[in-house]
Amino acid sequence: MKILLQRLQKAFSLTHDLAFSLEPEELQLKLKNLPSNTIGQQLWCIVGARESYLRAIINEGWSGFSCSLMDTTAKEKVLQALDKSADECLSFLQDCEINEKQEVWVFTLLEHELQHHGQLIRYCYGNKISFPMSWNERYTV
Repeated sequence: MKILLQRLQKAFSLTHDLAFSLEPEELQLKLKNLPSNTIGQQLWCIVGARESYLRAIINEGWSGFSCSLMDTTAKEKVLQALDKSADECLSFLQDCEINEKQEVWVFTLLEHELQHHGQLIRYCYGNKISFPMSWNERYTV
């Protein structure tokens, strides 16, 4: 569990770094000429997944998706929601012993976060957005 928690913390940190590096107007960018949502909506999904998977971890089962982030165009609100959702997940996981069923949900959360990293890489390339150093070091982008 220690390594899984470290990997989750690193993934959350990378997500924060990218969101922090974005200009506020970049939150509204989509992939040109392709069906896509906005970068802000990608981050909304990350926040919602953190909140929803944390409930699944606590309750040992899925209870639906919901997201507290209402404004995907306001950088400050996006960063606050990312930080709060990361802190709540990590705080819960650091302070408890989890069973195997809960561990599966933690892995699912990590997989979801990393899947969005791949999508966000495509969004950044497609919109000619620079990556923060942490992403260059982790993903060689």
